[in-house]
Amino acid sequence: MVVAGEAPATEVTPRSGGRGKSYPRYVGGKVLGSLGSLAFMLVVNFFLFRVLPGDPARTLGRGRFTTPEQLAEFNKTHGLDQPLLQQFFTFLRNTFTGDLGISIKYNVPVSELMLDRMWPTLLLVGTSTILSTVIGIWMGIHQAWKRDSFLDRSTTGAALTLYSMPEWWLGLVLIAVFSVGIGPIPGIFPTGGLDSGAVGEGALEHGLDVAWHLVLPVFTLTLAYLAEYSLIMRASVLDELGEDYLTTARAKGLRDIQVRNNHAVRNAMLPATTVIALNLGFVVSGAITIETVFSIPGLGLLSTEALQTPDYWVLQGTFLFASGAVIFANLAANLLYGLLDPRVRS
Repeated sequence: MVVAGEAPATEVTPRSGGRGKSYPRYVGGKVLGSLGSLAFMLVVNFFLFRVLPGDPARTLGRGRFTTPEQLAEFNKTHGLDQPLLQQFFTFLRNTFTGDLGISIKYNVPVSELMLDRMWPTLLLVGTSTILSTVIGIWMGIHQAWKRDSFLDRSTTGAALTLYSMPEWWLGLVLIAVFSVGIGPIPGIFPTGGLDSGAVGEGALEHGLDVAWHLVLPVFTLTLAYLAEYSLIMRASVLDELGEDYLTTARAKGLRDIQVRNNHAVRNAMLPATTVIALNLGFVVSGAITIETVFSIPGLGLLSTEALQTPDYWVLQGTFLFASGAVIFANLAANLLYGLLDPRVRS
């Protein structure tokens, strides 16, 4: 009813933001945020290794440069004779063209060196990530569904112990037990390395040899990673147990396993999805401590070797690669989460 003298009421239109935000706008915001993080990471990557005290040429030369001419040649070769701002723009140009410099220790392009070291890391950390994800999520679901049972208490305690245990210490214990041997337990696994270095092996023999060398390091990382997935999945499922939709599903006559798998687990997987996507970004950066303990020639061991030299250009390359992988994995996690749960778009 419209009263005389008053303007008719107009329909209030919802604002474009909040819960009504479209997925393309959500994607655009996340992409811009990731680009900002990438730009900040490039700035940090450049200045991080240039704020160290001392002359880089004398530090890297280790006494090999005895004349000013040799120092000047080294600075010219690596662009250190340019003004700092010019070095930064040269660094940006070279980075976007894939030129990461020349390794001091190995005297090869850093991009080629990293590409060669990437595959052992992907094999080691990728395998352990897949195993820990599957086993950890399965454990977390059953822990929460049988809360306060013997299974829940024992596996949760084991997961907390593994989560607080240093990876390198666990690796050393496994080497001492299963590689060296203790008491009645014989040492059957290699102490380190990616293969035996035998010449003339076929593809099948070499693959089995590599798999045998990776048993202990993969087992170490799997134990360390699955604890995180188990604890997160357990907490997520416990949060869903008190929701009304589970009571409704049971009232419809669904079996307990159907209520768990088709309703509770689907909603509880959202936080675990984010963790999985983020951990995939850490795959390319490698597990530095495990690769060092087991002498796996991956990106993690390469970073350790670069710190000992020190090889600034290799450090820049590994830092850039690892940081970029985490940024893009975080972007993928945000986009996937926004697709699975529209509520986060607000």
